[in-house]
Amino acid sequence: MLMNKFLFTLILLCLSILGEVSVVAQLTVVDRIVAVVGKEPILLSDLNAQVEFYTLNNRVDSSTPGLKQQVLDAMVNEKLMLASAQEDTNIAVREEDITNQLEALIAQRIQQVGSEQRLAELYGMPISRIKREFRDETRKQLMVQMLQQSKFGNIQVSRREVEEFFSQYKDSLPAVPEEVEVYHIFKVPSVSITAKNAIRTKAQHILDSIRAGGDFADFARRYSEDRATATSGGDLGSWHRGQFVAEFEEAVFSLKEGDLSNVVETSRGFHIVQLLERRGDLVHARQILFKVGLDTAGVQETKALLRSLKDSVLNRQAMFADIAKRHSDDKETAPLGGYLGEYPLTQLDKSLQDVVKDLKEGEISEPMEVSAGTTSTGYQVVYVKKRVPEHAMNIQNDWKRIEQLAMQFKRTNEYQKWIKELRSEIYWDIRL
Repeated sequence: MLMNKFLFTLILLCLSILGEVSVVAQLTVVDRIVAVVGKEPILLSDLNAQVEFYTLNNRVDSSTPGLKQQVLDAMVNEKLMLASAQEDTNIAVREEDITNQLEALIAQRIQQVGSEQRLAELYGMPISRIKREFRDETRKQLMVQMLQQSKFGNIQVSRREVEEFFSQYKDSLPAVPEEVEVYHIFKVPSVSITAKNAIRTKAQHILDSIRAGGDFADFARRYSEDRATATSGGDLGSWHRGQFVAEFEEAVFSLKEGDLSNVVETSRGFHIVQLLERRGDLVHARQILFKVGLDTAGVQETKALLRSLKDSVLNRQAMFADIAKRHSDDKETAPLGGYLGEYPLTQLDKSLQDVVKDLKEGEISEPMEVSAGTTSTGYQVVYVKKRVPEHAMNIQNDWKRIEQLAMQFKRTNEYQKWIKELRSEIYWDIRL
């Protein structure tokens, strides 16, 4: 029971760190003040919005007894921290940081809802006004984050503290789920020049039509094969430099506002790109994507190659990591010998989980179709190097995990002590 309360406290603390909850919903009922902290009021609409945000992101029933009161307590705590931050002369937020934080949050929201237009409809105001309305709130959130970092960022735990934590709470610590250490070799089948040229020609014809006066959004809805953006006229929302694949990024950052690119080839296919707006390293663009289908012959050749690579490992002719470094098309994992990571089995992608769950240590899967992030579709073989069965947490095998829990527990205790001090120093009143 103690651990559940401890974890819930951590989650509520994270609400203030995430910095998103103030950009959740507009007023839908007649408002009233449910709490006051110093000179800062908390409105019923703000409380309802945070409860909704919390329940959606943590899959909790909104009717859970005491939930609204606990969320309100967390909001009061955030206001207390804000009051403390405003009095701290060492806390100074740069305008540039506010802009970056706000742009990132709005870009995330646009991605979630599908388009800027949809976001504007949800909030009942244009994006430019949303940025103005929430700028001051973003400043406050950054001040609180800086104060939290100064208070708790350097807290560490000694070996003795970890051992004492485990001794006291070992019976309530969660079990360690089954984990697997997995590697892969990923190959993108080759596509014939004829197939590529046919798609490029189609893209060029549509680009010519747009340049002749055609409606970009209409063509995107009819022809784009990017399902996430086609219905919104190809609108990608706002993204920072470094978030696109290299060829696409080079094209979009070379455009002036309103300009159309030439046909751009990337690992996803062929793109027509239009830059709508740019602010420094933040761009708002839209695209029409034409994917290049796989040739049957290319697929069969790729599967045959992967089977031969698998046989080389099983026959001890080569190490899996060495083959992955030489042959894998996954640029991120190939230098690491194909290392995907060590994860709880249940946290793997469903398609990968279905394959891995039946593999024993040292076994390699048959070639399977897979998408590597959002960039390429191809085939892979998966190697399970190690399996760790589900087990009760123990200090010999799970030291790092227990150390992390002990550190979080220590930080939470320090946080609660600090909040208690703030509640005794700063005026607050709950009127719910």
